Order: sequence, then C-alpha cells, then structure tokens
Amino acid sequence: MKISVRTTGLPLRQVAALPASRAVRLMGTAAHIVSPPPSPMAMPPRFNVQAAQDTRLRVQPPCSPPRQPAANTQPTTTPIPCQGGPTMPPGHRATTATLPTFHIPSVITPSPSNILLGQSIISAFRRDGIIQIAQSPLQKQLWSDTMAASKRFFAMSPEQKANCVDDQSYAGYIASGEEVTDGIADYSEIFTITKDFAADDARVKARWPCHGPVPWPEEGMKRVMTRYQEELGREGGRLVRLVEMGLGIEEGELGRWIGDRDGDNKGKEGSGGWHHARVLRFPPRNKTNGKGKEGRGIGSHTDYGLLVISAQDDVGGLFIRRPSGAEKFANWEKSAAGLREEEEGWVFVPPVRGTHTVILGDMMQYLTRNYLTATPHKVGLNTRERFAFAYFHEPSFQAVLKPLEGGIIPKPEGNSKQDKGVHYGTHFTNMFIRNYPDRITTKRLLAEGRYSLLERPELRTVGAVPAVETSV
Repeated sequence: MKISVRTTGLPLRQVAALPASRAVRLMGTAAHIVSPPPSPMAMPPRFNVQAAQDTRLRVQPPCSPPRQPAANTQPTTTPIPCQGGPTMPPGHRATTATLPTFHIPSVITPSPSNILLGQSIISAFRRDGIIQIAQSPLQKQLWSDTMAASKRFFAMSPEQKANCVDDQSYAGYIASGEEVTDGIADYSEIFTITKDFAADDARVKARWPCHGPVPWPEEGMKRVMTRYQEELGREGGRLVRLVEMGLGIEEGELGRWIGDRDGDNKGKEGSGGWHHARVLRFPPRNKTNGKGKEGRGIGSHTDYGLLVISAQDDVGGLFIRRPSGAEKFANWEKSAAGLREEEEGWVFVPPVRGTHTVILGDMMQYLTRNYLTATPHKVGLNTRERFAFAYFHEPSFQAVLKPLEGGIIPKPEGNSKQDKGVHYGTHFTNMFIRNYPDRITTKRLLAEGRYSLLERPELRTVGAVPAVETSV
C-alpha cells in the first residue's frame, strides 16, 4: 500500500478581520503530498522522496477549513477569533499563523522516518520561524499543574513575591515594569527558574556570574515546576537530535555544546546545558501600572540559546516574524531588541490546546551560519490576563561555541575573518544586564567585579569547576 506524507507546514494566510457578524475563522487543512510543501524555499538537500512515500507524518491542523473573506477586504486591528475563544490582542495588525502539529517520537533513532521528520522540521523553521508539537499525556498534566501553581504564586501579595529574589543569580520574581526591552519597560510579571545551585556550591562560592539558588516561595511550586522543566529538557534533547538529522550533520555535533559528556555532567542527558524557564503572567491591557507602553506585554526581541519550548493558555498574545533574507540581525553582536516592533510583517500565533510551540534562539542561528535564524517575537496585552510558560534549551554556560560544519550548513565565506567563537555565558550575562539594569543582581555583579571572571579559563571550559580553596 502506498502512503503519502502529509505536509509539515502550511503557508501563513493573510486574514482580513470583519465585523462580528461576519467574523472569519483562520483555519487550514493538511494536504497529502509527495513533493515539497508550497514554499519559496527549495526542498532540503538529500530529501528522500521514497521515504516520504512510505512514511506517514501525523499533523493536526488547529482549526477547520476557512471561509474565504471578500477579495477587497483589508487587514484591520479587530481581533480575529480562532477555535471559538482566543483572539488577537486589540491594536495589533498581523496575519495569523496556521500551523500543523508535529508528533515527536519518545525515542529518536536514525530511521528513514525520523530523518524525514528532521528534514521537515528544518523546512518548517526556515519557512515559518516556529513549529508546533503535540504534548504527551504526561506533558498535558504537568502543564496543568504548572499553571495552577503559577496562578497561586502570582496571586500572592506584592511583599511576598518581592521576597523571592536572589542577588547572585537572576532567578526569582520580576515585577511588572522591571524588565526592559529596548529601553522600554515591559508589563510582563515573571518568575525565572535558572539552574538551582546551593549556597555552598563551589561555583557560587567562587562568585561565578549568574550562579546562585532559586528563591522558591514554597516547596510545592518547586516540585511541580522542576518536574515540568525536566520533562521539557527531555523534549529539547529529542528536538536537538532531529535538528541534527535535518541538517545532515553527525550525531552529537550540535548536542555537544550542551556539555552532556563533560565533567560532572557525564552520562546525564541534557544536564550540562544552561537550561532555564520563565513563568509568565500578563495583565489585561486596561489594568497595567502605567510604567510601560500601552498594549505591549514584552517588546520585540530574540532569545539567547538553542530552542524555546513554550505553552500558553487560551487567551492569546504571541507574535512572531517569519524568516526573511531582508531582515539581517545577529543579537550576539548587536542588540536585536525592538527589531521592527511597529512595522508590518508580524504573525499572530493563536493558542492551540495540547501543544507546545518551538522557536529558535541566537546560538542556533550562530551555529548554523544563519541557515536557521533566531525568531523575533513579542507579546501583546489582551483584554484578559494571560499566563504562559517558556522553557529555554541552552548550551553550557561555559561553552565557547564555533559554527557547525557539514551537511547543509553554509560554508564560511572565503574572505571572512577568523571566527573566535561566542562564549555563551558572556552572551547570557550581557542579555540579562541589558534587560535588568536596576536589579540587585546586576548591581552586585558589576560592583564586585564578577563580570571580569567570565574571561577565566575554567569559565570557558565545559564541565570545569573552580578549585576548592582550603583554609590554613
């Protein structure tokens, strides 16, 4: 029996918002194909058409087929409903994404179907800048538990939340208006979960930048969110392997920058990366503290590492920009904060129950020599409060990354200067200093000379730990 493969990506549709009586649902269907999905990008090299004929990739469109709007209608700022609930935040002009849902195997082996899946994921990232993956039953339960814990935390008094701050790491509570993007305060309210180091850890005692404990408000929240973060770490590891397959590079060429095989992380999958998470709450647009910009939850930016795996509630607020050769940026060299925030070209990503969205970070762009690019994104405030959880799958803090070689990754230009690499710990620290200039952590880091420690060899060697000083 011949089986065709379903498309792993659909083109984004321009949607014209109509009056409520004529509201248009944004919808899409998955077509059966044995050739590349419609896209200006060519089929990935070595794409195995025979494998496509013999393999079924399950995809799940978020909505049903659309009724087309009148030909003469134009986009407006009116919210566009999807799935009967989520709407685009008021005041934003954007198209709306129709994304299929990838189903990721629990075990990744170099089978023809997984290689095809990896190639399809690369194609989708290059076309849309974002993919959508199905949550497992465990992930659905963990997401539900995490949202319940999140709402309990944000319902605490301002004084209780303000006590959840660490002055050595950037973990803990971030009040609405404290985070700054491109010089403007964001209305997001956040709890950041960085790697949780005990106070007597050698790296904390050696004053390594950004290393310290997570100031959890209570054990229940720690238990729930740590379990969800660990599960997303396993998901991130599977996605990294699929990206390697899709790029046609050797197993471990990308994953080695996470540091799983080095030092005290040997044998612990994913444990070497500087993985972290953010628990987010966005107020309704009419109930802000006046510190930021009307209607803006978080300004336009790119994230720092490899992959960002996120879940959002049913309210809606995420916007992304699709990859474009006309939009050049390299956030590790020059800040991309505020990138084209008020310009045309934004895409609203409506929530789809039971899925995660995945975008790319700066280091994925750097490692692939811009073959894959970090996804600019922003958050608009809606008419209701909104909750989300974002997990960041990162390289080791100590990694000095160099671009990948082989497969379909572009070769360096002949006249390009020698690339000295990017130290991820420095990039991460720079971004947090930029976003939190007035935070106690930033002030202590700079006042105590911790920033200069980033040049030390042990902070640039994956898996290294500082020597333990003994008193005489």
